[in-house]
Amino acid sequence: MAPSFGQSKVLKTEPLDQKDAKWATLVKTTYTDPEGVERTWESGERLTRPSGSDIDGVGIVAILEDPSKPDDTPQIVLQKQWRPPVNATVIEVPAGLIDPKETAEQCAIRELKEETGYVGKPMKGGSFVSPIMFNDPGFCNTNLRMIHLAIDMADPANQNPQPELENNEFIETFTVPLKDLWDECSKFEAEGYAIDARVGTLAEGVELAKRFRLA
Repeated sequence: MAPSFGQSKVLKTEPLDQKDAKWATLVKTTYTDPEGVERTWESGERLTRPSGSDIDGVGIVAILEDPSKPDDTPQIVLQKQWRPPVNATVIEVPAGLIDPKETAEQCAIRELKEETGYVGKPMKGGSFVSPIMFNDPGFCNTNLRMIHLAIDMADPANQNPQPELENNEFIETFTVPLKDLWDECSKFEAEGYAIDARVGTLAEGVELAKRFRLA
């Protein structure tokens, strides 16, 4: 059964003592600007990046592929998840934090299975692992790589996918036609949903490819 997000709401917001921070903290950085002037900058910093890893986590572009229907419009896997910082249900791609000694691709395959139940694999033509990308570099050091995975709908494991969610995760998984992602984002926004930047950027990319006939 899909989760109901209607009962989710922020009860209060208060300052967090840095000694109690588990996931992120605030730091003050002293630096010199291009003219040699000393300045300071306040920013957030993740506390969860494994030692030796160059990223905090991954975002996943997961596309359903049905070998028996090669001409069907590709479907992208999306999620609805209520997020306390924005007090709204957010339209997102599957994503998650990387484990110690895990590659970005291994993380993506694991997180996709845990969050959606789908078994993903690299797309035909080889793996797609993006450069390291920063979500909001003016505010925090959080970064990730985007990984593209294919979901083979002929695989029996993908016939009745069962997510393996933690007890504090409430995620609704669904799909939309990739070519309609921009219009779908507009509809979701009109309905009161928030749009994750990764989803919005993918939608922009699809629209740019259409406009400039890049494919």
